[in-house]
Amino acid sequence: MIKVTLIKSASNEVKSVKATVEALGLRKIGQSKVLQSTPANLGQIKKISYLVKTEEVEG
Repeated sequence: MIKVTLIKSASNEVKSVKATVEALGLRKIGQSKVLQSTPANLGQIKKISYLVKTEEVEG
């Protein structure tokens, strides 16, 4: 499991980056989500790595 926290705004980004942030369920700065470590999620996180902070969570 991975905890993803939005630390920067995606408002000035291209559509695909905004869509990726929204697809991960992040809407506001400081909001966190715990996600499964699937290849799809890891690819999305890698794409927006400069906007989010990630950490490993047990569970």
